[in-house]
Amino acid sequence: MKQIHLAIVSPEQALFEGEVESVTLPGTCGSFTVLPNHAPVISSLEAGAVEYVSGGVRKSLEMKSGFIEFKKNEMTVCVE
Repeated sequence: MKQIHLAIVSPEQALFEGEVESVTLPGTCGSFTVLPNHAPVISSLEAGAVEYVSGGVRKSLEMKSGFIEFKKNEMTVCVE
């Protein structure tokens, strides 16, 4: 099964890095979910939870703001 390589980073440290099945993000125009093979995306994020499924387990991380870049099944999430 295809997966997304997800890296979540803050100015202070790397918060998560690994393979995930999906990522749900609090975009400034509304929440959205990215699955493997999604079209490339760059988006700003507002306060809320970044949720991801890793090994069939849903996990989440609260953040204040940030942005994401997704292309070729690689996602970088920069958060505050």
